[in-house]
Amino acid sequence: MTVTCQLCPHACQLRAGSLGRCRQRTLRDGRIVALNYGQVSSLALDPIEKKPLYHFYPGTTILSLGSVGCNLRCQYCQNYHIAQEQPECKEMQPQTVVNLAQATRRRANNIGLAFTYNEPAVGFEFVLETAQLAQSKGLKTVLVTNGYLQAEPWRELLKHMDALNIDVKAFSEEVYRELCGGSLAPVLRNVELAWELSHVEVTYLVVPGVNDEPKAFEQFTLWLADLSPDIPLHLTRYFPSYKLTMAPTPLTTLQQLASLAREHLNFVYLGNVGPLESTYCPQCGCLLIQRGLVPTVTPNLVQRKCAGCGRYFPTIMAAEGASS
Repeated sequence: MTVTCQLCPHACQLRAGSLGRCRQRTLRDGRIVALNYGQVSSLALDPIEKKPLYHFYPGTTILSLGSVGCNLRCQYCQNYHIAQEQPECKEMQPQTVVNLAQATRRRANNIGLAFTYNEPAVGFEFVLETAQLAQSKGLKTVLVTNGYLQAEPWRELLKHMDALNIDVKAFSEEVYRELCGGSLAPVLRNVELAWELSHVEVTYLVVPGVNDEPKAFEQFTLWLADLSPDIPLHLTRYFPSYKLTMAPTPLTTLQQLASLAREHLNFVYLGNVGPLESTYCPQCGCLLIQRGLVPTVTPNLVQRKCAGCGRYFPTIMAAEGASS
């Protein structure tokens, strides 16, 4: 008996005991089950900016958990020890996770739960059940993901996600195929779907000689700006990891691409390069969100509007108790 897994575009053909490309889904008693259900490899209370999410309740923390597995094979994977290998895990049920998030809610300014570190969507059932329960308790839910899912399960997840950071690997089918073992088109479709239903920020890890060609990158920024020029873009510096050993991304490359992106996008941030960048009004230059040891919303941002010029910011969600 063979059953097609409908979760991601790989559409793996599963037989009893065989594994999909994510290594976490198999066929058992005629139905597909997730081997990583409730398997938690990583658990930490992180600043929301670490996801990275810069416009979603800045200055707060979020309980972040990772499992195991990924449906891509990026040769430069930064978390390969949990995404591509099988580390020791602790078993936790959705209720246990939500209880823990609630316990840190007031004590540590925690706003909710983030599913992150590996590719959380390959543990679809656990993520969905936990997110539903978390939202029923008034907790915020965040998905940090490669966005490589079929449209139907993706829409189901989006119903229960307050914010997403989606990692676009490159604006090239060739790069996705040869270095990541996937395809670009489903990711772009899912960014569009997420933008319709949730708060979205996008990460682009800049790898020298792989996805740093200016013309292709500019096409990506134009595509993103067509959705909204206010979508935050995080340009992140690559460091040697997993199967790629080339030198880190030159800072000049990041700066050049950031300058190019800012011709089309209002909020472009550099990651893995040092201090966090603050957020300024692109219209009048007022400081809106100051990022230092503790990011804070300034008095210049009131109900998502710039106090200096009145510009409205649909992509900035302000933390409870902040000035906005």
